[in-house]
Amino acid sequence: MERSDINIDGGKPFDWGRTSLDYARYRDIYPQEFYDRITGRNLCAAGQRVLDVGTGTGVLPRNMYRYGARWTGTDLSENQIAQARLLSEGMEIEYRTVPAEELDFPEASFDVITACQCFWYFQHEKVMPVFRRILKPGGRILVLYMAWLPFEDRIAGASEELVLKYSPKWSGAGETMHPIAIPDCYLESFDLVYHEEYPIRVPFTRESWNGRMKACRGIGASLTDKEIELWEREHRKLLSEIAPEEFTVLHYGAMAELRKKETE
Repeated sequence: MERSDINIDGGKPFDWGRTSLDYARYRDIYPQEFYDRITGRNLCAAGQRVLDVGTGTGVLPRNMYRYGARWTGTDLSENQIAQARLLSEGMEIEYRTVPAEELDFPEASFDVITACQCFWYFQHEKVMPVFRRILKPGGRILVLYMAWLPFEDRIAGASEELVLKYSPKWSGAGETMHPIAIPDCYLESFDLVYHEEYPIRVPFTRESWNGRMKACRGIGASLTDKEIELWEREHRKLLSEIAPEEFTVLHYGAMAELRKKETE
């Protein structure tokens, strides 16, 4: 499903479904530490029912399934959900194709709602009351994020510059480590009970880093096939000049945990 938002990439349309195959292959990259910090908060654990909104190819449910929670994943892209189902074969994970604003689960269905790499796409004034309704009393929203640091990592910075050459209005550039911003509308019904931000190194090969960059919004989700081909040719040449065959890229991870207020 194609989307556009004046606050994202200057309003340039994008469609994650166009890059689902690359997304499935190259964006399942969170190190164990990323998951350890979630379980360290006693979230997404056995006995809990968890909804992963904007699940994409089901990266979070698939990797956290072993901890025993009951998972449901939703996404607005049929292609992404198709990949999630394929990659989750043998796991009892329910997937639905539905936008976050249109979730229709019964009241008090979930202990935890997760949103990983997608929170800023939501129409928050519509989504917040939905989350409040389908969460149990004291339920949590866990917002998760991981991004490379282009000003601190030479390879990431060079790759990012090449993305901007082809997508000058791409707003995913220029990340620095900072807390996840929570819109004010959530604070009417939720308390921000925890947040953290931490550096984390993620291993890549030239092939997997090329794939990771290709699967970003500024390339695979928005450019034409011809533009993607030209970008990829140039990017592979760049990596052959600046990167060894195996390397790490400095990222930062972040989480924000919100608890439904007891009065709700």
